[in-house]
Amino acid sequence: MSKPTTTTAPSASSPAPNPDEVIRLWPAPGKAPLAAGDDPADIPTISIYRPKEIKPDGSSIVVCPGGAYQHLALHEGEPVARWLNSFGVTAFVLTYRLGPRYRFPAAFADVSRAIRTIRHRARARAREWKLDEKKVGVLGFSAGGHLASTVSTHFDADPPEIRPPDEVNELSSRPDVSILCYPVITLEGPSAHVGSRKALLGDNPRPELLDELSNDRHVTAHTPPAFLFHTVADTGVPCENSILYAMGLRKAGVPFEMHLFEPGNHGVGLASGPTGHPAPAALAVWPSLCKTWLNGKGFGKPSA
Repeated sequence: MSKPTTTTAPSASSPAPNPDEVIRLWPAPGKAPLAAGDDPADIPTISIYRPKEIKPDGSSIVVCPGGAYQHLALHEGEPVARWLNSFGVTAFVLTYRLGPRYRFPAAFADVSRAIRTIRHRARARAREWKLDEKKVGVLGFSAGGHLASTVSTHFDADPPEIRPPDEVNELSSRPDVSILCYPVITLEGPSAHVGSRKALLGDNPRPELLDELSNDRHVTAHTPPAFLFHTVADTGVPCENSILYAMGLRKAGVPFEMHLFEPGNHGVGLASGPTGHPAPAALAVWPSLCKTWLNGKGFGKPSA
């Protein structure tokens, strides 16, 4: 496993500027595993967004914004959390550690800890959080999709240096569902996203690490069900990434739903109004399709 570098901390804005609550994944005065300092960039957090207009149903989803493992995209954070809130899902926007200051496995430690923290709080503070520890999902965009697929295929495989023993780390990091939006999946070949790979693993990653983190190769029967959304016109992260993961799910017998739209650039977010980048009108249907899929998995409340 790679150790973090000691370069200057990134100054990216939080993808969750107006949450109900922000929680450090490793409470002060302790530091996160592999921490290189005490700057905000060294402190992974989850920003909590609770449904306001509809009663929560107990389900929760960790949201992993994209940004090539170099920054966190604002439009893939809070707006997505508010969308999940609209049908009763409690959302946790993850602020994970980024390159070049941090390499793998720092971000993997952060998403794993986020899922375990929700499960732990669901047990310890059931009346306060009103969550079901058996309905914890993960959602990721682009590089955040790679992070979400990594925890979906490598859950509970984190080594001791990023999983020091405590009550939280005794619990499983396996998501119950995963939502992968124009995700980075493979780190090798013509479909790899070079920027994400470099930020995550450096200039000359070991071949075995490239294989380990090309997540389509590590799908098993225990990988959680997945919803995938991509566009054929995506030149940033080719749609072959989603296709490869879907093929892995199919081979392993894991339920999934995949939607490939013809038009649309990379990074469209929710693809509707100010909450997403400019996108063809046809793409605005994907959140509705995803909501229906999530409802079928017991997440959120179906429309009346």
